[in-house]
Amino acid sequence: MPGKAEHIARFKQWRQNLNKDGRWGILITADPDALASAMALKRLMIHRAHSVEILSINEVTRPDNLAMIRYLRIPVKAWQPEMAGQFNRFAIVDSQPHHNKAFQGLPFDLIIDHHPLPPGFVCSTSPAAFCNIRPDIGATSTMMTRFLQVLHTRPGPRLATALLYGIRTDTGTFERSGGEEDLRAYQWLSRHADKNLLRRIIRSEYLREWLPLFSRAFRSLTDCRGSGAYAWLNEANSADLLVAVADFFTKVHGLKWIAVSGIVGKTVIVIFRGDGTRDVGRLADACFYDVGAAGGHRNLARAEFPLSAVSEGVKASDFVLRRLQSRKLRPAGSAPGKAQARAQSQASAPLQVAAPATDTIKG
Repeated sequence: MPGKAEHIARFKQWRQNLNKDGRWGILITADPDALASAMALKRLMIHRAHSVEILSINEVTRPDNLAMIRYLRIPVKAWQPEMAGQFNRFAIVDSQPHHNKAFQGLPFDLIIDHHPLPPGFVCSTSPAAFCNIRPDIGATSTMMTRFLQVLHTRPGPRLATALLYGIRTDTGTFERSGGEEDLRAYQWLSRHADKNLLRRIIRSEYLREWLPLFSRAFRSLTDCRGSGAYAWLNEANSADLLVAVADFFTKVHGLKWIAVSGIVGKTVIVIFRGDGTRDVGRLADACFYDVGAAGGHRNLARAEFPLSAVSEGVKASDFVLRRLQSRKLRPAGSAPGKAQARAQSQASAPLQVAAPATDTIKG
């Protein structure tokens, strides 16, 4: 694998080769890290290309993300497959082509991501593409900050605030992940960011119409495996709501992990969050790998499977709870299935968008 210095040198050369004939589409699964990274990439490309558009494959619904787009004036548009003819170059940040069916079939000339590349997958089939995969980094925003630095490009207040928030969300403010490079980037961005805008975005965390779901979670909360808990929300409009509830429970003292589950459309989704004492990625895999896609990291994970996988006459809530209480973990180091590998590669950041039926896991 190329070293950091080689990646930087290759990115500089790749940028040097940009020309005014390029009509670029930057595709993302819109969450704070992806939005910020796309903003940074556009900043580095805009004067060397004909045009650069940020395109989200998913509808943004979470209030903090809507606030981020509004306050930082992020020019993101909704992606539709019929738009492909408007572009002759494609880039992807904070994700990889195999993460979502919407990405597949597009010839990506640039891929920058911090999620691990699963065994058996290649970053890009094009030898001319710039591909930088850094699973040792807590956020793609950190990677983009480094590119700004080495190209001597000072971010404006809005871009710096976006990158700062991207690092903050993906690392859990350095409680969930992140290392020295993330911290250095965060400190550098802090000198350029607008702290008032950052506070306004952070405070936009919940919608009033979500409150009944919290009431369901509190009523259904059940102890599980001694140190954890399980909450069933029944039907929900999007997986965003499950993520918001799960993230809330991470702030409860003494609760080492939480699994929040519900039905979105005809799919049962289980969101896992933990403090790291139990590997919830392995737990998600053990409980649900045989019925759907499941897996993730030590402190956050996700599983989803069709409602049809639940036997007739069995409540979906009971099906999930029984598996959480009884399934044994696979031995550490055993080879994951394709579903687990896909889940693990995408579960390092909280889900920030309402996922369409074809979406894969980004926990």
